[in-house]
Amino acid sequence: MDAGLLKQLNAERRARRAAILVTDLEGGADRLIREGDEVEGELGEAVARAFRSGRSVAVEADGRKLFLNAHLPSPRLVVIGAVHISQALAPMASLAGYPVEIVDPRTAFATAERFPGVALHAQWPQDVLERQPLDRFTALAAVTHDPKIDDFALKAALDADCFYVGALGSRKTHAKRVERLLALGATSAQIERIHAPIGLEIGAASPSEIAVAVLAQVILAFRSRGREARGEAA
Repeated sequence: MDAGLLKQLNAERRARRAAILVTDLEGGADRLIREGDEVEGELGEAVARAFRSGRSVAVEADGRKLFLNAHLPSPRLVVIGAVHISQALAPMASLAGYPVEIVDPRTAFATAERFPGVALHAQWPQDVLERQPLDRFTALAAVTHDPKIDDFALKAALDADCFYVGALGSRKTHAKRVERLLALGATSAQIERIHAPIGLEIGAASPSEIAVAVLAQVILAFRSRGREARGEAA
């Protein structure tokens, strides 16, 4: 690989941005494609699939035999709120390949006894997210029902273009949340990205069922990244 391309690829990986190294299997030439780059034709379709799946694959596109070496950051799930839903969600999400971090300044809830083996931050989201910023490969679920805790994190997730943003609460609760987020400077287009009520509509009632619905929605959001912009079905 060309040293310059390797330097570019490593820079993308350090910044937790997705990139694909395209190698011409006949000519040997390499090309780096970043997620969001405009790529036309059959190659564009193959690249889009590789960005969604994260799998490296050999393809024939536009009359050439190519190898797409996909480099995607590992997705992570940040949960705002050390509540019963979070207790069920954390182990399930980890098994599915989404490492979980729990953020909640309420020290009575954010304890190692309630969340064994989970990355736990008994601090305000403002402090945690300043040290560990959100990014496009992060999902954020706000489940405290407390605007003083949830709102900042939701605004930060929208600004970071997280691939998933969800918030617990009824439609009435969310309407009030929308007013607060608009006052914080969020745009209407950003706010429309929030999944509220949180989770897929499966009739979930218990904390464990809600956790299943949330995890399923997170996975769907991750695997369908970019499809809406291209008008594709999820």
